[in-house]
Amino acid sequence: MRRTSLLLALLAALTLWPVATSAASSSTVEVIKVDGAIDRPLIDYLIERLEAAEREGATVVLQLDTAGTIDEDGVALAQMVADLRVPVITWVGPVPAMASGAGLLLMYASSLAAVAPGSQTGPLDPIDLAHPDERPAGLDETIAGWIQAKDKATDLDWNDRALNGAEARHLQIAQVAALSITGLLDRIDGRTVQTADGPVVLHTRVATTEEEAQQATVNIRFENLGLVRRVLHGVSSPSMIYFLLVLALAALAFELTQPGFGFAGFAGLGMLALGLYGLTVVPVSWLGLALLVGGIGLMVLDVRARKLGPLTAIGLAAFAAGSVLAWGGVAPAIQISPWLIGGTVVASVLYYGFGLTVAIQSRDRIVNAQRGLLGMVGEARGRLAPDGPVYVKGAMWRGRSIGVEIAAGTPVRVRGVDGLVLRVEAETEGVPVTEPEPEPVPE
Repeated sequence: MRRTSLLLALLAALTLWPVATSAASSSTVEVIKVDGAIDRPLIDYLIERLEAAEREGATVVLQLDTAGTIDEDGVALAQMVADLRVPVITWVGPVPAMASGAGLLLMYASSLAAVAPGSQTGPLDPIDLAHPDERPAGLDETIAGWIQAKDKATDLDWNDRALNGAEARHLQIAQVAALSITGLLDRIDGRTVQTADGPVVLHTRVATTEEEAQQATVNIRFENLGLVRRVLHGVSSPSMIYFLLVLALAALAFELTQPGFGFAGFAGLGMLALGLYGLTVVPVSWLGLALLVGGIGLMVLDVRARKLGPLTAIGLAAFAAGSVLAWGGVAPAIQISPWLIGGTVVASVLYYGFGLTVAIQSRDRIVNAQRGLLGMVGEARGRLAPDGPVYVKGAMWRGRSIGVEIAAGTPVRVRGVDGLVLRVEAETEGVPVTEPEPEPVPE
């Protein structure tokens, strides 16, 4: 009996041994979307969410669609993923998502990588889109260390190029193919993956029936950038910075043709602020930026001179050169489209060379006409208390009484002009004054 009991205890221990040595993953899956180049707003968000998931013990799914980082350390981000104590699953999807540069590093560093058929994996270079010619030292050894630590059979000996989903699976860069997040979670349920704390069994089954929903299934939590970070992430690209700066300067130049500072000016200041923030995130050639802004300044000087002259031609050439040079050194994935630059140059000729010049000439004619109204006499066609209609020099104007209320039909004299508003006062000169009749003297 004693031998039988010992044998049964040994068999039970052998049966439970895999469970004792492999922890189970949490029932919470946090899906973090990595959409677009990984810039400062996005990398701050990723670090924040990864740290929170580790504290909560949640399984992480990084939904990738990125060409790499912009002036950020992609290797350090991937190392953080490799060092997390919770499982990190990377999925390149949905179609036509891609994972290049630092995005591919995240796949290497993750516990398990997956791709959607039709997605793109690679190339690895450039890691940083803002500095395409720079490659971190010892990168190949670092990647090999991640692959070994995660116990993956990834083939690292391949020509650095864009791979389709089938090629990524063949090289074991991705261990799973899935069309969706839910399909991915169902497919990897029960797998054992490696984390910094050792092997973990994934429990990611998604309920598809009412019976399964009543059982303990995975709780999926989708995370996205907040409104402020989404805006900052959206403006942190060369094309958006270029667009914002050009549009902001055009709006501010428009205000030069107006007597006051209105909506266009405030909108221009807002776009300029966003563009300046983008310049702190995306490196720029200061020579190119100076040519761009200086070119617009020269065209504005010609607008102020009410003509289309040599300054416009020189400014346009400087603007075009600055547009090309400002972000000419970045990777092709984030370069400004030549069509956008060409269209902006043509639009600048029409806007500064003709549109604003005609607008300011028209304003000059209106101002001169208004100045000619000073001292003229008209008639109040309604009660001015203090504003009302006045008829002066054959046209109806908006009048504003300088002093007391003016009754309808009263002659008025123009004493000043505020835009399209005439400042008037009641006219008394030339109006006959009737003397009162003397009272009869009693006899």
